[in-house]
Amino acid sequence: MGRFVNPGNEAFRVVLNSEIYIDKTGLIEYTNKVMNTTQAFICNSRPRRFGKSITADMLTAYYSRACDSEKLFEGLEISRKNDFKKHLNKYDVIHLDVQWCMMDAGSPETTVAYMNEHLISELQEIYPDIVLDNDEKVYGVLSRINAATGKKFVVIIDEWDVLIRDEALNQKVQDEYIGFLRGLFKGSEPTKYIQLAYLTGILPIKKIGTQSALNNFSEFTMLDASVLAPYIGFTEAEVRNLCAKYNEDYAKVKQWYDGYMLEEYQIYNPKAVVSLMLRGKYKSYWSDTGTYEAVVPLINMGFDGLKTAIIEMISGTAVEVDVSSFQNDTISFANRDDVLTYLIHLGYLGYDEKNQTAFIPNEEIRQELMKAVKRKKWNE
Repeated sequence: MGRFVNPGNEAFRVVLNSEIYIDKTGLIEYTNKVMNTTQAFICNSRPRRFGKSITADMLTAYYSRACDSEKLFEGLEISRKNDFKKHLNKYDVIHLDVQWCMMDAGSPETTVAYMNEHLISELQEIYPDIVLDNDEKVYGVLSRINAATGKKFVVIIDEWDVLIRDEALNQKVQDEYIGFLRGLFKGSEPTKYIQLAYLTGILPIKKIGTQSALNNFSEFTMLDASVLAPYIGFTEAEVRNLCAKYNEDYAKVKQWYDGYMLEEYQIYNPKAVVSLMLRGKYKSYWSDTGTYEAVVPLINMGFDGLKTAIIEMISGTAVEVDVSSFQNDTISFANRDDVLTYLIHLGYLGYDEKNQTAFIPNEEIRQELMKAVKRKKWNE
């Protein structure tokens, strides 16, 4: 059992031990369905505090061959599916949290080298009979292992976009990281050694020129969640059940924390709902998400119509937004629509895909944006 290769199920076990756990293992039915197909490359982006890491830990616990998770999933939705045991703990799993790797590496500039070095070292321990001394890139090692053994890997990357977001002005880091991802996932060779790839973060995959650097990924976002919509946050039915259990007024919970429209689902912020149920206080639980400080300069950018749009949304109006020009990074803002689109990905705005409009989803977010407006003394 390694840190990054074939980790165990301890992280997901901690989640299940929590007082409130909402069963989202139905997502595994989808990942099982697309394994070893052209749809096996998944990028599922969502805001902070929407359960990204929990999902990554769940997939790791299910697929990693370093542990026995049958009892862990017993009674959960996936255990009732016909193919539950077919893929359970059957694969070599690589699980990276890029945020953690960056901290342990000591700097953004050394993060890619750190990940290559540690992954190769662990893979060499697992496959001691395969000579990997001359390989400096993990994708070359995976290709070599596959050629020698026929084994395919499940690759799970949490906070995949942290270097895209935090090091947007560092072109060297950007290029090196995009190259790392391309080597792992792009082209025909990775299809030989990748059984499933699951990336999760806040931003969709970065656009390079006219096409994505990784355009073989199926993307599920706050703009278009598709079949993964019920696994992005808490659904109405799940929140109603929690309200009944914790004696909370559903109508008031809906006013404070509902509002994200994904397909036919009304989606709630899991962090906020859990905090309310455990603490019994209606307030904004959003300020500690780490994105608030980024919001103030965003809404104060001088693009025509941006300030007016924010004021209209605070007053309860939805505004039209063109989400097509956003480049999925934090520096290439060209107009008000790019800023509004980024705020949708951050979770500060909801998006109506049918009407192509943005709006403030609930009272919690309205309070946060009011704080940001007051901070800059918008007299309007």
